[in-house]
Amino acid sequence: MPRYCAFFASMNVGGNRLAMADLRHVLEREELEDVETVVASGNVLFSFDDRPTEGLSEMLAYIVKDRFGFDTFAAVRSIDEVRAAIEGNPFSADGQDNLVHTLFASGPVSPANVERVIADYTGRGAERIAAGERSLHVDYVSGVGGSRLTGPFIERRLGCSVTGRNMQSLKRILDKMA
Repeated sequence: MPRYCAFFASMNVGGNRLAMADLRHVLEREELEDVETVVASGNVLFSFDDRPTEGLSEMLAYIVKDRFGFDTFAAVRSIDEVRAAIEGNPFSADGQDNLVHTLFASGPVSPANVERVIADYTGRGAERIAAGERSLHVDYVSGVGGSRLTGPFIERRLGCSVTGRNMQSLKRILDKMA
């Protein structure tokens, strides 16, 4: 049975607090197998029938809304897609693992919209930005906390939601998936 990771957005930040044990319990009752959480920020590993990850994303977002009452999206990726997000990140070779991120998108990422993010951000900060597969790669050179390259800024220009993970977390998740 294929192994997946759901990267939930906006979980355990702001008012969307959720115990990972509660989330695991609910997902196990929905017939997901081998459910495991990694860090308390909405990373859920699971096994499920082979299917397109987009359908799984919708299913998981619905479950969280139905059971816990808050809106989120889950960027679901297969083990191969997680590996590709790490290997395809052009900044991982010379950036710091805690500052280099992959922002997983809730939908397709068009090259024109990525160019819009880059053009609109030019001159605002030192961050480096590149397109990925259903994602955006960002090197937050000086740190994420003080960056002006925020989720809302990116989402308005991409036309979809994003949830980011740094290389350190992605490598840990990939190790656990394998």
